Amino acid sequence: MTVPFPLFYILLLLHHVPPCPAVPASGGGSWSLLLPSIGISATHIQLLPTDRVLVYDRMDFDFDDSHTLLPNNKCHSNTTDCNTRSIEYDVASNSVRPLFILTDLYCCSSGTLRPDGSLGITGGLKSGYQVVRVYKPCDTCDWQEIPSFGAEQRWYSTNQILPDGRQLIVGGRNRFDYEFYPRASQTEQALRLPFLKETKDPKMENNLYPFVFLNTDGNVFIYANDRAILFDYVQNKVVKTYPNITGGEPRNYPSTGSAVLLPMCIVQGKVELVEVLICGGAPREAYFNANNGTFNKALDTCGRIKISDPDPQWVMETMPLARVMGDMVLLPNGCVLIINGAGSGVAGWELGRDPVLTPVIYHPDRPVGSRFEMQKPSTIPRMYRSTAALLRDGRVLVSGSNPHKNYEFSNVLFPTELSMEAFSPAYLDPSSVGLRPEIISPQNRFNVQHGQQMDIQFKVSKLVDPNLVLVTMVAPPFVTNSNSMNQRLLILEGNNKAIATEKSLYKVTVTVPASRNVAPAGSYILFVVHQDIPSKGVWVHIE
Repeated sequence: MTVPFPLFYILLLLHHVPPCPAVPASGGGSWSLLLPSIGISATHIQLLPTDRVLVYDRMDFDFDDSHTLLPNNKCHSNTTDCNTRSIEYDVASNSVRPLFILTDLYCCSSGTLRPDGSLGITGGLKSGYQVVRVYKPCDTCDWQEIPSFGAEQRWYSTNQILPDGRQLIVGGRNRFDYEFYPRASQTEQALRLPFLKETKDPKMENNLYPFVFLNTDGNVFIYANDRAILFDYVQNKVVKTYPNITGGEPRNYPSTGSAVLLPMCIVQGKVELVEVLICGGAPREAYFNANNGTFNKALDTCGRIKISDPDPQWVMETMPLARVMGDMVLLPNGCVLIINGAGSGVAGWELGRDPVLTPVIYHPDRPVGSRFEMQKPSTIPRMYRSTAALLRDGRVLVSGSNPHKNYEFSNVLFPTELSMEAFSPAYLDPSSVGLRPEIISPQNRFNVQHGQQMDIQFKVSKLVDPNLVLVTMVAPPFVTNSNSMNQRLLILEGNNKAIATEKSLYKVTVTVPASRNVAPAGSYILFVVHQDIPSKGVWVHIE
């Protein structure tokens, strides 16, 4: 039975916990084609604080040419290859600018949007194994490359921003350890993490691109294959071992599922509940079968676990569609968009079948059994190495798909996809324009400190209930291979009752989280949400 909203409030108040309002229905959404070709297939993407999206594909010289030339008649050293493997997409002008990158990314590097707003990329293949690449966004900027960033070669690893601003780099192919960038000293070495070796199936690599999330106690949650730990990276110590996920099926590459840290509500300066949601993947035998021409149905289950509980247990839910290689995007109203991927097979060259064209929205606050909502389908298959990321205007950028070793556009099941499109959730429907807030102040790109109180002024023509206003803050992730690194959404604490200041003008007061464990320093997008309808966001930088 659904609890009526006023009673819901009363029950929460009895428990001395201010509520995070439930999320209403969202509807079907809509699609729009942004560009028929960006010149490359978008294997890796990162939204930058300039409202531009950094995009790059694999780069190795046994690989077919991309469809965009490098700028200024440049070519790669000792080759006749003059094609770009990276572009910057400008959201405002809907245009791209080719970039020049030197070392071998291959397919599977990892990255973090750093506290200063630059993007740091680590790892790759061959010449790129131990290279860090930095992109500092500006109108004319290009990649900078640093020859050696750490102790070990990294390929298919996961990066997580830490409270002190460093990147934690976890795992990778045949890497059962972790390290930091930047290193504390030139002699700092990688530290062993036996959990990564224990979770690797002897017959396959199903702990690549592990899911890593910074917990609010400063430790990190690490999920690989079918199980998870809470890890103290300072003491090199496992703090907690979680139960294996129900069913025991693998969820990491090549049985590629996806994961999010669910929205965190801040109450009296703390986060009372921290939950992780992991959806999709492929059965354990699927990788071997796909390589032999048999394509198992993908997993249709999600596992949800309260990692902050003393005795955490998995709660399993069934999605309306089975999905492998899907992407999970935190929307500004607290919902989760599940998009892209295949209905059978696994990640890898030519190993996926049955494209899943229909996105699904997951409503975390609804009762179990009523949380999934089907959306309007796309017409473009987004298979292996597709990507999706939230934009500041509330749309979701969708791009990529290269299921082949080379760029193939004919005589294949799923051609290489160079297009870029946008999915607009139903909150952007024109019928909701009267409910949509518009932030008046602060202006876009403003600086704040941890623990600082903020007055947010906004206007809205139809304020339904002054008690149903939220302020959320979203950290934009680095996205590749269904792994959205550093993605997190905070529901800010404060007086969430909107106070009228003038006609159609309102003010709400909130507080920036005081803890770097909750909100590491760096760039976030701040939204005002009214009746499930978010404003256009503004960039906020926590110094």
